[in-house]
Order: sequence, then C-alpha cells, then structure tokens
Amino acid sequence: MRTASTPNRRRTIVGLATLFAAGTLALLATVAAAQSQRMFFGIATGGTGGTYYPLGGMLAQLISNKATVGGQKVSATAEAAGASVGNARLLGNKEIESAFVAADILDAAYNGTGQFSGGALKNLRALGALYPETVQLITRADSGINSVRDLKGKSISSGAPGSGQYQLLTDLLRVHGMSRSDVKEDSSSFTQAVDKIKDGNLHATLITAGVPTAAVTDFAQSHALKVIPLTGPEIAELRKQQPYYAEVPLPANTYKGQTAAVPTLAVMAVWATHEALPEAVAYEVTKALYENTAIMGQVHVQGKNISLATATAVGTAPLHPGAARYFREKGAIK
Repeated sequence: MRTASTPNRRRTIVGLATLFAAGTLALLATVAAAQSQRMFFGIATGGTGGTYYPLGGMLAQLISNKATVGGQKVSATAEAAGASVGNARLLGNKEIESAFVAADILDAAYNGTGQFSGGALKNLRALGALYPETVQLITRADSGINSVRDLKGKSISSGAPGSGQYQLLTDLLRVHGMSRSDVKEDSSSFTQAVDKIKDGNLHATLITAGVPTAAVTDFAQSHALKVIPLTGPEIAELRKQQPYYAEVPLPANTYKGQTAAVPTLAVMAVWATHEALPEAVAYEVTKALYENTAIMGQVHVQGKNISLATATAVGTAPLHPGAARYFREKGAIK
C-alpha cells in the first residue's frame, strides 16, 4: 500500500488547516452577522430572593420576543443587581440600559436628596410604573419584637448595600424617636438575612418587595414568622415626609402561619432608564411590556398589577420621550 510522502503529507495537513481556518472564519462571520442584527438591552433587577429578579427575567424574555428597532431584534437580559439605590447609580453612570427602582428612591436620585444628596442624577428617566412593593418588617415569632421601638438594641438588616431599605430604616427609627445608633446593623441580602434569622444570628430584617417575597416564603416554611405592623401616628408622620408611601394591609395568609392581615406600607416600583437611551428603543420596550402585561402575571402574582392605568405614576423623574410617545398613543397621557 502506498503512503503519501512527507511533502505530500505536509501539503495535506496545510490544506486541511486552511480549510478548517476558512470554515472557522465563515462561522465567526455568520455569528457576527447574526449579532449585528440584534441590539442588546440590559435590565438591572435585585437579589434572587426578591421580586425584581423573576419579573425582570420575564420582562427580558418579553422584549427579546417582541421588540424590533430598525430591523434589529432587541436582545434583552435581566441582571441580578444591588436593588434601588445601586440601580439608580448604574443608570446615572449609563452602565446599563434600564433598571427597577422604587419610586421614592428614583425621586431622591433625580432630585439629589437622601442618599443622593451628593449630587442629583438629572439624566434619569422613567419608562413606567410597575407594581406596589410592600414593606415587610420580619422577625421570628418568639423574638419578643412587637413594634419598631422594640428594635432598640437589636440587630436588623436593612438590605444589601445600595438597597432602598437603608433610607426607610432611617426614617422609621426617626419617627419612633430613635436613630441608627440604637440598633445593630447588618447589610445582608433578603435571602442572607432570613437565613441569619433562622439561625438566631439576626433579630429582624426590613424587606421592601412585591409579595409574596421568595425569601420570606422560604423562611415561613420552616420557622414561625412574625410581621411587625407599621401603623399609628408615627407612620402618619413618616408619610408626610415620604408621600410615595401608602398605607396598605399585607393580606392574611400571604405567608404560612400569618393568619391575620398586617397593616404596613407600600411604594411603587418603577422601570427606569437614562436620557441617552434612543427614543425608538424606549418606545419599543415600553410597548413590549404594557401590551403583554398578562404574561408578567404568570411568573409572579405582582405581575398582575402591572397596568397601563397606573403606568405613568412614576413621581418627579420625567418619562423618557419614547415611553411618553407610547403612553400618548394609548391615551394614558395627553
């Protein structure tokens, strides 16, 4: 049997290598062409134990399936992030295209108050209001904590750094005659905080999220839960200072063992962006959400509260012109 000579073998190998390289380049060119036909759009959400994360994932899927700008498909991704304060800063720095932000935090960021007193983020814009986030002050049933005043000397988490709960804890303590120095602070995420409460390493946590909140649901499955009521003249005073908060009940049986409604507060979650987002993109992603709100309710019950009827209740930050154009077409604004 004849075998190829060494030069022939070398030519064969070189030829195969050339073909392989050509094929690889062709594949890369195909991938590059496919990518060039897509426009990437990020959504900063929150921790995996909250409500922002699952709803953000469904919103990203909706946009990827529905939105097209200038012949390019919009490819959206949801990213776990540091929640409201951190998300507002990401937008202010134009590090992401959009984010979920609580209405009071968006207002503070746009106007340069509270945690943003060092400088207003005037480039922030709103795409639309989403759903009410419920304030939940959570502890173990056997903790001996029955009111905000009982937190004195106790340990409490006000959420991960950059979350909206930080300012709320300050406000709650102040209207009850206390300050942050009266409590032992922890900055764990929702999931980390409830795990610490389970283990006896934390007394309470303050959570602002759509209910039911995954981390709290998990906690209630294995431990007796107590949700501290937020009501009375102190809360009325807080609402004068923070008008974005509304008094609402946490419905009975939201969580295992919570058999009675608990008076508390709620604030709207807002889908926000920055002014540099192209108007056509803002229009298409806003349309993708508000014309498919029923789909959002399939991933979390709070998705059912996303509605065109409340979409423009975004506070003082202006609507992005692209979102405003969509809402004007639908008669939601003039």
